[in-house]
Amino acid sequence: MIRAVVVALLLAPALAFAQAFPAKPLRIIVPFPAGGPADIFARALAQGMGQHLGQTVLVDNRAGVGGVLGVDVAVKSAPDGYTLALNSASSVSIAPFSMAKLPYDPQRDFAYLTMVVKVPEVMVVNTSVPVGSLAEFIAYAKANPGKVNFGSAGGGTITHLAGELLKVEAKVDLVHVPYKGAAPAVADLLGGQVQFAILDVPVILPHIRAGKLKPLFVTSLARAPSLPDVPNATEAGFPKVTSDNWYGLVGPAAIPADIQRRLQAAAHAALRSPELMEQYAKVSGIPTPSTTAEYVAFVAAEQAKWGPIVKAIGFRQE
Repeated sequence: MIRAVVVALLLAPALAFAQAFPAKPLRIIVPFPAGGPADIFARALAQGMGQHLGQTVLVDNRAGVGGVLGVDVAVKSAPDGYTLALNSASSVSIAPFSMAKLPYDPQRDFAYLTMVVKVPEVMVVNTSVPVGSLAEFIAYAKANPGKVNFGSAGGGTITHLAGELLKVEAKVDLVHVPYKGAAPAVADLLGGQVQFAILDVPVILPHIRAGKLKPLFVTSLARAPSLPDVPNATEAGFPKVTSDNWYGLVGPAAIPADIQRRLQAAAHAALRSPELMEQYAKVSGIPTPSTTAEYVAFVAAEQAKWGPIVKAIGFRQE
């Protein structure tokens, strides 16, 4: 009896802490600049999670190193559930193959809470480029070797590797120009400093609708609902050039299991809400709530896909 009382007393603080969670605002670190697709999805998720948890969930933009910097800050924070990150393929499926020294271990240091969203990407060109289809673009690039630049959301991101994949498949000489996020890449694309980019539909869609950028194809095996007239990868003649982007929610691996469950439940409630689903649909985002096991399996599949491509092009990043 005495032993049971002692154990109960020892467990009481931990139980009280878990029951009190969350007792203060949370934050989701977005490892890309404000205004980009990751930021768009994170803010809708943060609002929905905040309603479910009864606390404010703040968005903290920390761009750099293709998404690695912000994720590193999150997974090395106190494992109390108050600091999370919206990660993407770049930080867990690409960086392990492109960085000589990754600051974290994706298998050991992460609590994979849930997938958040999948989103198609689209190849767009500046209106000054005299092409109207992917076939015409490839002919143009072959006639101007080394003179056609493409912007990306950062070296080692899917938006970079999609361009490299097109370069290999089409056998053209294209020059990569990395940016710290999608928003600055779009700014230079609109200004003509780069000729094309393959970026998430959400950040490109307003400029396509305004006639400021020309879409050539969606890098998916299906057409994007918000761009029904734009051919998919197979229709454009390059079925191997697929690069659906995605974002998920992670935190430090040592977050207590019960708090992980609360965070996952809050995220799932937000992702299944009509309000969030409507917001995501407007920009072709597909809410993708998942279990931890499903998320881990998905990341493994992504590593199997992008690892060989990173090695084939010899891409390295510091």
